[in-house]
Amino acid sequence: MDIVASLIDLWHSTGLYNFTWGQAVMLVVCFVILWLGIRKQFEPLLLVPIGFGGVLANIPFPDGSTAIITLSHTVANLQTGAVITTYGGFLGQIFGFGISSGLFPLLIFMGVGAMTDFGPLIANPKMAFLGGAAQLGIFTTLIGALLLSKYCPWITFSMKDAASIGIIGGADGPTSIFLASRLSPNLLGAIAVAAYSYMALVPIIQPPIMRWLTTDEERRVKMEQLRPVSRREKILFPLVTLFLCILLLPDATPLLGALMFGNLLRESGVTERLSKTAQNELINIVTIMLGLGVGSKLSSSLFLRPETLGILVLGLLAFSIGTAGGVLLGKLFYRCGMKVNPLIGAAGVSAVPMAARVVNKVGLEYNPDNYLLMHAMGPNVAGVIGSAVAAGVLLAVCSKL
Repeated sequence: MDIVASLIDLWHSTGLYNFTWGQAVMLVVCFVILWLGIRKQFEPLLLVPIGFGGVLANIPFPDGSTAIITLSHTVANLQTGAVITTYGGFLGQIFGFGISSGLFPLLIFMGVGAMTDFGPLIANPKMAFLGGAAQLGIFTTLIGALLLSKYCPWITFSMKDAASIGIIGGADGPTSIFLASRLSPNLLGAIAVAAYSYMALVPIIQPPIMRWLTTDEERRVKMEQLRPVSRREKILFPLVTLFLCILLLPDATPLLGALMFGNLLRESGVTERLSKTAQNELINIVTIMLGLGVGSKLSSSLFLRPETLGILVLGLLAFSIGTAGGVLLGKLFYRCGMKVNPLIGAAGVSAVPMAARVVNKVGLEYNPDNYLLMHAMGPNVAGVIGSAVAAGVLLAVCSKL
């Protein structure tokens, strides 16, 4: 009888016995994310850690928890695991330390700043308007979230929640995490997953919108070569931008400050070691931790809710409207006599540099001699600044509510 009881206990401890339908669904979702990252190579540096973290978050334990590797050394915890969203679990430690606190987004922005050349934007400042137009999706989706909450009784979004959801339209994962951690921590996981998912799906989502809103003639427009930008201009740019941010919108200073500090390390010419560290070791380590932390929020209990579905739909709407806003302003520039290819407006979302690469690829399809990459980098980096500014505006307005 003892042997039979032991075998029964062993069966009860297996994953097969403890699996729920929700965990099975989420494991399929996580494997699709891994497939997109590995097979399709859609932002693999993000999707592979996120997908793997999601798999770890859905491992069933007999006590109903879904975590692995606790940092506690007690035998009980080592046997049962710790709930993934608590600070006791392996992924819970990562999430609490770097994502809930908002630290990882700032470090990512520092690395992005160190890798970014603002020269195309400095050489053609008009491109900043395209980056600004691409933030249209943020504010229209904010309104959409409030309307959804009003007319769908099973979904409830506050003004703070709506602001956090809207920022997905900027296609900027770190900014989405930074804002959600301060305004809507209960929705942070779903918002982070949606933001990074749409960033990775830029090559799928954007081209149909770009083709739909432009003509063959507009897509063939060949832009003039950009003027050279001096070293002095590149050094002054981060300092002037930060100074203006401090004066006009202090709430955006953490994000823009990290971005401009990283860029100053790059352009100053005297901190090469620090710049290389920010571009490589630092951002790589933080990307691993960030991806696993975001993936930890893919557990079935946290993700399979009506609010999450609403966030995914609204996030897609925000991203699509943002892309359309940039393209339409580019069309307006072209119709007003400027030699601007409207396609580059799609790069106004801050998915750097993937959005610019997509613009370049679509442009080459219609004109093999039309290389738009550097021109698209102008609105692309402007979009990074624009999404950070939008986050600062929403934080300043909503934090008082």
